[in-house]
Amino acid sequence: MQQRSEETRSHILEAAVKQFSVHGFNKASVDSICEQAGVSKGAFYHHFRTKQDVFLALLDGWLQTFDQAIRASKDRPVPETFQMMTEYFPYIFESASDNLPMFLEFLQQASRDETIWQASIAPYRRYHKHFAALIKKGIAEGSFVDVDPNLAARLIVSAAMGLLLQSLLDPEGAKWDKVARETVQLMMKSLVKE
Repeated sequence: MQQRSEETRSHILEAAVKQFSVHGFNKASVDSICEQAGVSKGAFYHHFRTKQDVFLALLDGWLQTFDQAIRASKDRPVPETFQMMTEYFPYIFESASDNLPMFLEFLQQASRDETIWQASIAPYRRYHKHFAALIKKGIAEGSFVDVDPNLAARLIVSAAMGLLLQSLLDPEGAKWDKVARETVQLMMKSLVKE
């Protein structure tokens, strides 16, 4: 029973990605999502209260890729933590490239809907806080030079988002996971104490 319920939820999310990508958030309807998923409206409402909840679940699912990279690299010396995070880049870029229309839809809806904006900005703030704490830890353990941790964290988050956006807009422009790895190495050179 649990497996069937998870499969139904998964079908709804897959259908929602297609509907939001093709029609946008506003024009995609619960009816069209249900039809695409092959489920009843009752099944939809068993898993999600609203179309917005489905949208936010998709955003959350996408962000879990980043969160996995952060969790996997915990409890190591800070330079090693950053290096380990780069191992997730191929998966992150592949996942993002599969979802360009959804990524753009998230950005557009965040500008129009306070709830979606809050859900969209929360991870950026969480990542900023995480990287600032990592940099403070690196300074405290003596592996990083003394820098402003908040400014360095903003630089890291900005570089990550900029590379991700470039990879979505110009997927053939570079091997983006390699560029991201080299960007981290360049940043580490400026942070790591000699």
